[in-house]
Amino acid sequence: MGGLALGVAGAVVMLLWVGADGYKQTLVTTTATYALVALGMYVPYLMAGSLSMAYGAYAGIGGYAVGLMSNRTELPLWLAWILGPIVAAILAVLLGLVTRRLSGFFLAAVTLLFGMAFSAWLVDAEGISGGSGGLGNIRALNLLGWEPSPYQVVVGSVVLVCVVAFLLDRLRMSPWGVVVRTMRDAPSAVEAAGVRVPVLTLVALAIGAAVAAIGGGLFTYAAGSVAPETFTLNLVFLAIFMPLIGGAGTPWGAVVGATLAVQLTLNFPAVATSGTLILALGVLVIMLIAPRGIVGYADALRKRVQGLVRRG
Repeated sequence: MGGLALGVAGAVVMLLWVGADGYKQTLVTTTATYALVALGMYVPYLMAGSLSMAYGAYAGIGGYAVGLMSNRTELPLWLAWILGPIVAAILAVLLGLVTRRLSGFFLAAVTLLFGMAFSAWLVDAEGISGGSGGLGNIRALNLLGWEPSPYQVVVGSVVLVCVVAFLLDRLRMSPWGVVVRTMRDAPSAVEAAGVRVPVLTLVALAIGAAVAAIGGGLFTYAAGSVAPETFTLNLVFLAIFMPLIGGAGTPWGAVVGATLAVQLTLNFPAVATSGTLILALGVLVIMLIAPRGIVGYADALRKRVQGLVRRG
């Protein structure tokens, strides 16, 4: 529960910092998107040990689900956040079945090519995706007659990230999560216990893709449009760094890493042009000095302080 308490405290501070500033609201929704993509990658990558680079495609599916639901149908817009993650999860399972014999660099390369092919298809499928111009004019979300304001969307996005991070943290500590983490380090032992490693991997991929699709839908709604270049490879590479900076031992590390990534690459003009380089150097320093990341280091420091207090 410590991670949840810190997450809620951080969310409150962030919402107080945002206020009615439109630019800061954009930063927060972008942070929420980055965090959800990183949380989606956390399950198969850091828990199951399967590095898929197709998360730009999964986020794009969530984004285009919102765009298509708004532009091509009269159905309630909230259905996009149900259908988009389902389609992304199914696609992740199919891709996982095709690449089940691959691992490491080969798996990353093939899924990276899939993400690039998906972006190219979006450009060519103009009748569906709107081509290179994408889809715009996203209509307002209507929940039983209530249309949330931009600030309420920001609040909802922050709450959503906290809920997803909390649920994934509980999943990590559950019996299923323990087996998945054991599978990452000792797959032969898990197979010997009668557990199908490929099935666990496919489930982890499906969960991760669904979470990333939720983030893509959130960003599309907040931005009011989506295009093939909305979710670039840069986001995927950053999603790999984010949990490492924040702390790979818990999903909350992905949230901390996403916050730092957005602040460095978007909010500080002095370092914005070299923000990605600073993040890369930060990962290197953290892996050398504090391999458990910022969250892990802070937790170790907290335990040390508590120990000193008890002795005193």
